[in-house]
Amino acid sequence: MEIQLNGEPYYLDQAMTIETLVKHLGLDLNKVAVERNQKVVVRSQHGTTPVNEGDAIEIIHFIGGG
Repeated sequence: MEIQLNGEPYYLDQAMTIETLVKHLGLDLNKVAVERNQKVVVRSQHGTTPVNEGDAIEIIHFIGGG
């Protein structure tokens, strides 16, 4: 299945939710914001929101600093 991930083509070999995609990418679920097809996916829905063929997913990873 092909999706757009942060503006680039990305291929998945199995169905995933937003949560499994974020984990698959090695990111911390507590430090990301996710948009699917130009709509923000609230954190409480990451585990139930599917990633579908052709979806445009944007993931913003927050990094602390000082």
